[in-house]
Amino acid sequence: MNFIARVLRFLFWLLVVSWGLRLLRRIVGGMLRDQAAAAPQTTDASAGILAPAARRLVRDPVCGMHVDETRSIPLPEGGELLHFCSPACRDAYAGSTKKFAANG
Repeated sequence: MNFIARVLRFLFWLLVVSWGLRLLRRIVGGMLRDQAAAAPQTTDASAGILAPAARRLVRDPVCGMHVDETRSIPLPEGGELLHFCSPACRDAYAGSTKKFAANG
């Protein structure tokens, strides 16, 4: 009788713990969903529409590093907008184009 009582007690506590974990998971999941829904939405100033969650990566022409377009350092060059990862890469590119312009 003692063995059956222990097995039943174990099954009872296993059921209680599994229900508790499921409840905790639902609570945390709900909090995360509410937090994601309450996050500020970024808008595109020119079109007035919501920007997509994914950001576009651009490549630095000097070092080849991929950078988030919103965090890059832009440089207009001949009707084209180039993006750099740092001011050093931007200055290196500007210096090299000045050398080519002086030689040409």
